[in-house]
Amino acid sequence: MDAAIHLHSVSKTYRTGVKALRGLAMQVGQGEIFGLLGPNGAGKSTLVRILLRLVHATECRGTMLGQPIGHVETLRRVGYLPEHVQYAPHLTPLDLIDLAGRLTGVPSAVRIKRGKQLLEAVGMERWRNDRLATFSKGMKQRVGLAQALINDPDIVFLDEPTDGVDPVGRKDIRTLMLDLRSRGKTVFVNSHLLGELEMVCDRVAILCRGQVVKEGKISDLTRQQARYTVVVEGDFLLQEGLVTLAMSLGGSVALNPEHSHTVITIPSGRPQVVQPLIDEIRKLGAVIESVTPARQTLEELFLDVVLTGGQKNAHQPQPEAQLTQF
Repeated sequence: MDAAIHLHSVSKTYRTGVKALRGLAMQVGQGEIFGLLGPNGAGKSTLVRILLRLVHATECRGTMLGQPIGHVETLRRVGYLPEHVQYAPHLTPLDLIDLAGRLTGVPSAVRIKRGKQLLEAVGMERWRNDRLATFSKGMKQRVGLAQALINDPDIVFLDEPTDGVDPVGRKDIRTLMLDLRSRGKTVFVNSHLLGELEMVCDRVAILCRGQVVKEGKISDLTRQQARYTVVVEGDFLLQEGLVTLAMSLGGSVALNPEHSHTVITIPSGRPQVVQPLIDEIRKLGAVIESVTPARQTLEELFLDVVLTGGQKNAHQPQPEAQLTQF
């Protein structure tokens, strides 16, 4: 994977002694949508601002688009939508986009044509001459995304891009991010809406206490918590052969008397592991109501990492199987 961003060690210690980043290392591939996750205060926005030379790093070793971090000409190839940005209220969307284009060296004719195209892409073309002071938060976010793309950037940094945006707008922004990826652009996005990231990100990194504690494809990071849930009609809690088999697979057996069914959970994402259990259930003549594969969601992974401070051993043994009655 060619790296759009390759960080070897990034640190930031404020004058107060607060360590926002602690030797952070990270790699973002060209042409991918990369999600940066972390609790408040983890250093997400600080990292982005360092990469854009908006904040001075205590240490910063790495490259962006093949050049050292902070290389001025390289920054012209970058787009940025900040979090909680405040635009001059008298500006119109076209004014704002034109200003962003001027700052990144986009020719006048290109700014005019591309500005109208971008406003149409984010669903704001009909308001192109209205003052930003009259816009809702979600409308400003859409316009902010358009201005971040005026220079046709190779990398675009989006800090909470769907904050305050309605469901239709969030879908439009996801579509736009996917289009950017299809054109070989790199999208670096911070968001607290983990479900949104799960739908579009190729890879994610989780920051905790100023360091990357998890990084990789979502499917790889969540695979260890994959499981199958088998729901059987009736009470089979006393079926020794079935329970013993489930326990041998590291699973749990639970009875839900309210719905008169037995729930068996097997911690594996491999269907062949569950097959002997299904065969045993059939031998008992039981009715299988459902067999449901599931994996850890991105939100569950995030909470697991944050609550354990990134220290949990991903390879620790599975807990012993349990018999449970609701």
